[in-house]
Amino acid sequence: MTTPPPGLRERKKQATREALREAALRLAVERGPDQVRVEDIAEAAGVSPRTYNNYFASRDQAIVAAITADREARIAAAVAARPAGVRLADAVTEAVIEQYTNTGEREREALLLITTRAALRDAFLDTTTGIEPPLTAVIAERLGADAGAHTARVLAASVAAAVRIALEGWLRPGGAPETAGTCGAGGLMVISGSLSDLLRAALAPLAPAFDAAEPTRARP
Repeated sequence: MTTPPPGLRERKKQATREALREAALRLAVERGPDQVRVEDIAEAAGVSPRTYNNYFASRDQAIVAAITADREARIAAAVAARPAGVRLADAVTEAVIEQYTNTGEREREALLLITTRAALRDAFLDTTTGIEPPLTAVIAERLGADAGAHTARVLAASVAAAVRIALEGWLRPGGAPETAGTCGAGGLMVISGSLSDLLRAALAPLAPAFDAAEPTRARP
């Protein structure tokens, strides 16, 4: 079934959201996150601070949104695009890794900025909860009516939790001692370790649950 295109009101709201998050990131890069106010972001985007508050709960949320926007929907779309014969656990794992590691220069610059401030790191980690709703829908469609929406939601929520754990190990000192970065001068987090490896390791324990839920997958 084809999804109807968004109406004019929805397009305007999306344009406002994009303008706010792009302004937030640009100002944070130019001035440093601590020198940017909500009022500055709203002015740069051509809206009022009150309008800003309709879209983002904080400055940090807007800055992070500039690089995480629509990632959750892209993960779900990537899973849906995998051929039906591909194991669901593999489809989810590869979709997550692809969307979190295929970054351009702009995203890498923003990630470096995020590592300089604990509040930005927390806001970045909080975005993982957004994975659950669109992924639930895709998993439910893949599993079929017999599996039930409850199973799909549990699996999607588990994926979101696993991604957060992997990102914590990648971004936070002490989160995963063997691969985590260390704090340098000025609180800059020096990231080390492979994010793709951390994501794959975090998602691996979920594979048996995905396999058990798939109605057409042969059981051992």
